[in-house]
Amino acid sequence: EVQLVESGGGLVQPGGSLRLSCAASGFTFGSYDMSWVRQAPGKGPEWVSAINSGGASTYYADSVKGRFTISRDNAKNTLYLQMNSLKPEDTAVYYCAKPRPRRGYGDSWLFYDYWGQGTQVTVSS
Repeated sequence: EVQLVESGGGLVQPGGSLRLSCAASGFTFGSYDMSWVRQAPGKGPEWVSAINSGGASTYYADSVKGRFTISRDNAKNTLYLQMNSLKPEDTAVYYCAKPRPRRGYGDSWLFYDYWGQGTQVTVSS
């Protein structure tokens, strides 16, 4: 059974930092690209970042480029998202998601076949 468990969210002031983690199990983690997707209240999912299976290639939405860093440790079956210079508009539930084969990534849950329960990130003073 595929499981993705996110952690590390919380309340942070604007300009602050958080590091999210996603523990993966039930599949060969190191063989798959992975993504982070967020969903703000009343809005649809927004793709945030992706990383290829080996970790050498990373991709970011324009809204987070230069502030967020995605990484992975395949030996620990864990995906990370380092978030710096956080803004109130970053407030959302953050999910790690496993893309469907050959679908890439995008702003719809249809691109993904598994995702976790999410972790809340709130940026507020």
